[in-house]
Amino acid sequence: MTLFERDAETHFATYRRLPLEFVRGEGMELLTAEGERYLDMFSGVAVNALGYAHPSILRAIREQSERYVHLSNYYLQEPQILLAERLREATGCRRVFFANTGAETVEGALKIARRWGSGRGKTQILTLSNAFHGRTMGALSMMDRPGYREGFGPFLPNCQTVAHNDIEDLRGLVNDQTAAIMLEFVQGEGGIRPVSEEFVRALEELRRRFDFLLVADEIQSGIGRTGRFSAYEHYGVTPDLILVAKPLGGGLPLGAILAGERTAEVLQPGMHGTTFGGNPVACAAGAVVLKEVLDGGLMDNAASTGSYMKTRLEQLARVFPETIRQVRGLGLMLGMELATECAEIVTAMRDRRVLINCTEGTVLRFLPPLIVERRHVEATIEALRDVLALHAPPAGT
Repeated sequence: MTLFERDAETHFATYRRLPLEFVRGEGMELLTAEGERYLDMFSGVAVNALGYAHPSILRAIREQSERYVHLSNYYLQEPQILLAERLREATGCRRVFFANTGAETVEGALKIARRWGSGRGKTQILTLSNAFHGRTMGALSMMDRPGYREGFGPFLPNCQTVAHNDIEDLRGLVNDQTAAIMLEFVQGEGGIRPVSEEFVRALEELRRRFDFLLVADEIQSGIGRTGRFSAYEHYGVTPDLILVAKPLGGGLPLGAILAGERTAEVLQPGMHGTTFGGNPVACAAGAVVLKEVLDGGLMDNAASTGSYMKTRLEQLARVFPETIRQVRGLGLMLGMELATECAEIVTAMRDRRVLINCTEGTVLRFLPPLIVERRHVEATIEALRDVLALHAPPAGT
């Protein structure tokens, strides 16, 4: 049996495996057993911010694993404290709770919001339409996407969605019972859709009036990806809770809830916990990620190279105006919306050994490692130009 056949025999059929078997990664590239190299412009769904086989991450993992791989959270663990201190410096948060995944940070934030609101008569949780906050029951309760929710109800009560960037809908739903609004300032799975500045201004006005918590889901957009440490910084707001994960552990499972002044004391002993959250090996790797992002120039690279890539994609859109509807995003979190389904484009790019992703059916999603260079952007643009030319002629032909 082939490895693919063995996989099909043993696993739930939850993933549509791609017809590739990688044996190792180096920098921006993934390699097959035959030595074929693929340029990765997707980075494990925004996880591999430093690319593959980064020497400092490998060193940190090795050194910490030689000390200990796991301790109970009953004990102090220096790697946790060092990483928490760096997260505080980067965001101005008061306290940190480490989890394993982004979904767990969402669940924890939901509990914090409900606990905070319980003494204030506030139970309503609002999110934005077309958002993606994970696949757990709490996350599904806060989402309106039928493909993820169908057949899994009933869901948690008092969870509603606001139409994305619809100020009037926002004003109509917020009330004295609103405990929190959770949002991605740039929706990831939802098609790389930034929230508008006007919507955020209206949200802040309502926040002052009705006194609810603002929860920033930075699981995909955080840790420097948009050219700033968190996407909310582009809007000049200060969330009460910040959720980070994906790139935080350098490829190892790690997430964190970052609490501001109003939420720092909500959780008391016994109210919440985790067995594996804040794993010391993952935290040691995470310290390397933050050092490279904050001190190694990768956040600046995300801003500059991301701006360059967006410009190149927009130039491509002018060549194929009937095919490309819009280019949007911030930093190295970019989307290109097509007029048709984009699965064939992704496959054709893969045939040219460039890995990208399709989300929302018609949006090409670009999430390269933060170490990406302009030459990688040019290789991607060249391949994309060739692929699009086969599917639709450029303007003027």
